[in-house]
Amino acid sequence: MIIINHARSTVERVGSTVDLATLNRLLAKPHLPPLGLHFAASRRALGISWRQQRPFRLPLLAPGLSVRSSSTGTEIHVDNSKNRVPEGAITPRSQDFNAWYLDIIANAELADYGPVRGTMVIRPYGYAIWEAIQEYLNVKFKETGHENMYFPQFIPYSFIEKEASHVEGFSPELALVTIGGGKELEEKLVVRPTSETIVNHMFTQWIHSHRDLPLMINQWANVTRWEMRTKPFVRTLEFLWQEGHTAHASPEEAEKEAIQMIDIYTKFAYEQAAIPVIAGRKSKVETFAGADKTYTIEAMMGDRKALQAGTSHNLGQNFSRAFGTQFTDENGQRQHVWQTSWAISTRFVGGIIMTHGDDGGLMLPPRLAPIQVVIVPIWKKEGVKAEVLNAAASVEVNLRTAGIKVKLDDSEQRTPGWKFNFWEMKGVPLRIEIGPKDVANQSVVISRRDIPGKQGKVFGISMEPSILEAYVKDTLDEIQSSLLEQAKTFRDSNVVDVSSYNELKEAISQGKWARGPWSASDKDELKVKEETGATIRCFPFEQPQGPKTCLMTGNAAEEVAIFAKSY
Repeated sequence: MIIINHARSTVERVGSTVDLATLNRLLAKPHLPPLGLHFAASRRALGISWRQQRPFRLPLLAPGLSVRSSSTGTEIHVDNSKNRVPEGAITPRSQDFNAWYLDIIANAELADYGPVRGTMVIRPYGYAIWEAIQEYLNVKFKETGHENMYFPQFIPYSFIEKEASHVEGFSPELALVTIGGGKELEEKLVVRPTSETIVNHMFTQWIHSHRDLPLMINQWANVTRWEMRTKPFVRTLEFLWQEGHTAHASPEEAEKEAIQMIDIYTKFAYEQAAIPVIAGRKSKVETFAGADKTYTIEAMMGDRKALQAGTSHNLGQNFSRAFGTQFTDENGQRQHVWQTSWAISTRFVGGIIMTHGDDGGLMLPPRLAPIQVVIVPIWKKEGVKAEVLNAAASVEVNLRTAGIKVKLDDSEQRTPGWKFNFWEMKGVPLRIEIGPKDVANQSVVISRRDIPGKQGKVFGISMEPSILEAYVKDTLDEIQSSLLEQAKTFRDSNVVDVSSYNELKEAISQGKWARGPWSASDKDELKVKEETGATIRCFPFEQPQGPKTCLMTGNAAEEVAIFAKSY
């Protein structure tokens, strides 16, 4: 029995008294963080959450839970036997999407919580996914004429103040340094939230003539934004990203650049991450602080919320005017440069988890998987161990030589069944099983991560290198395509075309995306957000033909917009 004592702010259980922090440790899963005054008493154990507040109120009770109130406190009787999820398993996605997401991050060893609230430690497997994203994008950036460099993490606060809308947009999220070397600084420093200001400061020193343009750079860096509500990978105080910055001699060049970069992000999402994003333009309300236009790729997650997965901004001359970034054109006239900035972050890792994962854990698209194939040798008798391991090692070498990212799990501390579950949790696309009979037949068994159970298992695939390599490569391509098609089907079945505000509200209340004609005001847009919790995610590049009538005002509209709740 647990007794919550309101007067003493303590929690008592069967003859002993503990404070709330101790209860957190007693009930919460070991990998979940202490949640302070808003803590959840292990949903796995209790199926409820509460706040320390007066009056004390319980939400809907889970089976096995009974409550009795008294003058001293609230007694909670818990029967854990029916609700507990086995250790090492994950919360079903349909039961609690957020808990499922956190369980995957922990059990697939992607990240852990840092000692500072809202920070995370990206573990090697999670970082390897980020490296795969980097490898693809780095090639594309360089193919389009961009060079990598690095800017300082500390930015003078006066730089942020120079662009009015920029400081207004970022001020609530800034982390400031006021003391250095034991002394108060003459000017406080901002820990980089984004780099437009410091980039312009340097561009002003490097750009003088039209011959210096275009100037196109990218940096891979960390960013700090003091978020109040955090979620690993999706929203943290510090995260990793790439940010590109370019300067041009004309507005047409800047616009072309901004569109080119959102196209690169779109292609990456479809072809590498197997995420069918919708590309489009942000509304004025949702445009980046300091930009003329913001282009975005919006992805539908497994809970049907939208994730802004990448953005490209046409900055116009807003920053160049603020910083005096000018050049002499071909006619000898001084002009301010036109600029862009664009970025993708480790948020994309969270997008991959929430798009493709299932109740078995992570499910990685092969082109971004750190390990595409895991080999699990199986033997019971010591006499066949050597030949099984030799065959498995040979298959490993052949596949690696063919350019496939492969791992041989020949550890003897775990059973084959444990290994199957472990590598499924980590989302490895293909598993190869090799036992004594397989060695005798010179064949292997191959299981697909995206097709669970016997349906995804194929027996008798030849070990002959050319046959096995071709089969593995073809199957990886099939998985890549299958994940994209499944995500497309899910997305399309959850986007509703609407023609009135009532229809929009109904679609959003059902957790779906609403797509409809829009030409209403910023005030109307904010009204939608206030009343439904949804925002305009974008005006898609792909627009339906024909006349349109605004769903809010009844006036003529040129475009349809997509509304959705988002992360």
